[in-house]
Amino acid sequence: MGERILKWGLLGTARINADLIPPVRDSERHDVVAVASRTKEGAESYAREWNIKSAHGSYESLLADSDVDVVYNSLPNGLHAEWCVKAALAGKHVLCEKPMALTLQQMDEIQDAAESSGVIVTEAFMYRHHEQTLQVKALMDGGAVGQLRVLQGQYGFNIGDGYDVRLDAALGGGCMWDMGCYPVSYARYMVGTEPQEVFGWGWVGASGVEEMFVGQMRFQNDIFAQFTTGFRMPKLVVQEIMGDQGMLRVSNVIRASEGDTVTISCPTLAGDGEVQSFSFPNRHVFSDEIEDLGDAVLHGKEPRVSLSDSRNNLASILALLESSRTGQPIVLRG
Repeated sequence: MGERILKWGLLGTARINADLIPPVRDSERHDVVAVASRTKEGAESYAREWNIKSAHGSYESLLADSDVDVVYNSLPNGLHAEWCVKAALAGKHVLCEKPMALTLQQMDEIQDAAESSGVIVTEAFMYRHHEQTLQVKALMDGGAVGQLRVLQGQYGFNIGDGYDVRLDAALGGGCMWDMGCYPVSYARYMVGTEPQEVFGWGWVGASGVEEMFVGQMRFQNDIFAQFTTGFRMPKLVVQEIMGDQGMLRVSNVIRASEGDTVTISCPTLAGDGEVQSFSFPNRHVFSDEIEDLGDAVLHGKEPRVSLSDSRNNLASILALLESSRTGQPIVLRG
């Protein structure tokens, strides 16, 4: 007999669900069996569109569905923490879109709920599971750039002028929550420690939320990270990792495995200043994070993105936002 099938319920009908459903169904040990919306009609319409067995007219109803093992939380940012806690207390494992929480208190409540119920709750930083990301980390740790000095990233796109939930202050809008969380997470992962001090500048648009943000982070051993993120810039997701002997340039950091293969350039590996490229096979952008959760639930493996990791990322984001508000650097660690 094969492994048991983990049955997924979708908490909400967000656009990003379209990225999750196909790889869940392609997996031998996962399936989507339920969806919830704020109305029964909305849930039933979505269920017909995606051929989902059960439609729930409330989020509470989905959490009470005994057929659901795992909940995918793709609600607006401001609702993530509340429904992560409720799902965990209902005995459901959770994959939650980033940001999982907007305050440290919320993160602690999620962790308490997960521990008390004995369930897995993990944040959907899909890039952390990409073969590209793992290879970049291995190259860097192996001395490909020499002594690490600076990470520089640009993460953003033009969101347009119409209503978008990502511009809604009441629902946790703002470019730092939507895009800025990535360069913060990326730098922390690549450096392997937490920042000691941060400084940020944000531009608040007519929406009332940060629509552009520039941040800096200082790590121990004189390692620095700089990033630009925003909703008012050309679509760009590029990361550079510079050391005293060379540089890794990573394109399409977030959705690395989607579409064409991607390349990483590392002058030092080829020698004589030439550029060597590393290509990776096409694989759906969400596949590996789905299987990582499956390993955690079915085999007791620690999720690659732990709740303590998510809490530390949140602490860095909050410090950057505080710096932007106060105009002062924020010290995180001595």
